[in-house]
Amino acid sequence: MATSEILFVHYLPIPTTVVAIAFLAVLIHRGRHRGWPPHLVWWTIGVACYGAGTMLESIITLRGNSEGLNRWWYLAGAILGAWPLATGSVYLVLARRTATTLTAISVVPVILATVAVLLSPIDVTQIPAHRPSGSAIEWTWIRALTPVINLYAALFLVGGAAWSCVQFRGVPDQRPRVIGTALIALGGLLPGIGGGMAKAGMVEALYVAELVGLLLIWAGYQCCIRSATPNDGHLDAPAAVSTPAASEGSAA
Repeated sequence: MATSEILFVHYLPIPTTVVAIAFLAVLIHRGRHRGWPPHLVWWTIGVACYGAGTMLESIITLRGNSEGLNRWWYLAGAILGAWPLATGSVYLVLARRTATTLTAISVVPVILATVAVLLSPIDVTQIPAHRPSGSAIEWTWIRALTPVINLYAALFLVGGAAWSCVQFRGVPDQRPRVIGTALIALGGLLPGIGGGMAKAGMVEALYVAELVGLLLIWAGYQCCIRSATPNDGHLDAPAAVSTPAASEGSAA
């Protein structure tokens, strides 16, 4: 197993995990209050996966890496990191039937990649002592699936939030919603950029992007919640777009 120096940045997943747990508690409370509409179910799953990935990074920093930790980190981060969050946005901005169809289609590569990661041999010589590495996954063809999953996630998580920002710009009393959706778009983009840099061996960039990205997503979520009125059920999640399909699909 390769050795590597532990830097301050390698401890960033610890506060990120704390933030994820706190955000998860907020979403669970909201879900119970709203009767668990589909978009909140998926957002809760997404933040749980996000936190699981950063928790594994924290353990790797504190206790050292291993074949099992590296495998589960790749699964939680590269495969399941953004897809559940994006699925929540799909249910938020589209009609229920369309969202279910898209979810059924997009889950196929997710399941395939998940099974492959669990079965793939791990090259222990490629595992740094205190940093995770996707290079240790010996079935390199799995990396051809992750861009497909992440592109789908970016389209609906980042694109949906950005489109919502455009839709509400200039609408009276909706400035918090515009700010919130802009923060969500930026927060959703940062981990993707960090993940790309991690593939090049710069996992430290991923750690920074995860923390800043999650803080921006939560801040944007809170902005959107504050702008909601009692009849705005579709504002339970921040990537909402004011369309009949969104209102129908998320009213609780």
